[in-house]
Amino acid sequence: MSQVSGSGEPRWAPRFFLIWGGQALSLLGSSLVQFALVWWMTRETGSATVLASATLVALLPQIVLGPFIGPLVDRLDRRRIMIVSDSAIALATGVLMLLFALGRAELWHVFAILAVRSLGGAFHGPAMAASTSLLVPEEHLARVGGLNQTLHGVMNIVSPPLGALLVMVLPTHGVLAIDLATAALAVAPLLFVSIPPPPRKAAAPGSAARPTGYLHDLKAGLAYVVKWPGLFAVILLAMLLNFLIAPAGSLMPLLVTGSFGKGALELAWTETLMGAGVISGGLVLSAWGGFRKRIATSLAGIVGIGAGIFLMGFAPASAFWLLLAGCFLTGFAQVFANGPLNAIFQSAVDKDMQGRVFSLLGAGATAMMPLSLLAAGPISDLLGIRTWYLAGGVVCVAVTLVAATVPAIMKIEENGHGKNDAPLPASGAPESQPIAPAPETAPVSR
Repeated sequence: MSQVSGSGEPRWAPRFFLIWGGQALSLLGSSLVQFALVWWMTRETGSATVLASATLVALLPQIVLGPFIGPLVDRLDRRRIMIVSDSAIALATGVLMLLFALGRAELWHVFAILAVRSLGGAFHGPAMAASTSLLVPEEHLARVGGLNQTLHGVMNIVSPPLGALLVMVLPTHGVLAIDLATAALAVAPLLFVSIPPPPRKAAAPGSAARPTGYLHDLKAGLAYVVKWPGLFAVILLAMLLNFLIAPAGSLMPLLVTGSFGKGALELAWTETLMGAGVISGGLVLSAWGGFRKRIATSLAGIVGIGAGIFLMGFAPASAFWLLLAGCFLTGFAQVFANGPLNAIFQSAVDKDMQGRVFSLLGAGATAMMPLSLLAAGPISDLLGIRTWYLAGGVVCVAVTLVAATVPAIMKIEENGHGKNDAPLPASGAPESQPIAPAPETAPVSR
């Protein structure tokens, strides 16, 4: 049966949005679970340490295991990886739902389920991102990225009030049941479709293709990134920028209350304006697609993020509207930074390496979050809450302007497929067998 490929099969869009819709509903279910569990832990313990520990538990599996998961994503059937990971996440949620229904749920149960859900996401995210480049025509990858940024913006606005309403009218296990239903909607289409396997590099002339093992693939993925200066530099840039930007959201309540003397309503407005910026930026990028040189679009977006964060710290106490403008600008620019960057990886990185590259990128970027929070707290206490915003915004812009002068970064798209001309040994990854025409899988994480 026919397969869909990134070359642009005419009927890719209807199939894409069938899967995309299921993944969007699943993302909503996961957001509601997160809200319900955070609220339960807050109500039961009232401990900031518990909430911080829960965040760390949810991050560690992706940080520690992420680099080791990538080779499996490239070796195995990515469609089945998504089915199994989504099903495992749903099963874990179902166990927790049963414990809540029986009145037996304890804090360690919640922590364990958060870890399982994070592990499932560590498989699901790279598998989905790596599959997208096989399915969506290359010229539409940036638009798909913008569309997904829009979806996340909508979720940021819709999920908190919807979650608050649900925890008021439903018991915790009732909210968890919603996630089971949305997970089923995400898995069902994948049971009837296929995702084409990534093309494999041919063996060198005169040498026989030999199956390779897991450790070989792991080392090959690390070598692939390190030996490609542009890719390595962009990953390091993403990690540095995450370090600078991540604390802005965590410190926002202190900025709003301490520097502006505002309350919960004004804090809610900052989140709303940030979400509105993401939605607006996503719609613009989806329609426009960005500059012809996607790295230029991404760097322009990063400059916009830095300017928005600086504006938040610069706004005087009498001009709260400037803080809101900074929130909107940051959300708007975030789309142009992330969407094209994902599209670059999906189009420039070899298809049979994308699982490893996306896993390394995700693990590195995620690792920056706890590290930056550890640094931002003492610095803000010592020098003032605005210091991180002002310094972070300036450094963000400066680093990006420097990156724009680095040829390896600016030519990452041009040199993508030709960086390693020597044929590699054939990978031992099994080829997935098509069972039906493959739809597009949206790069939306659960």
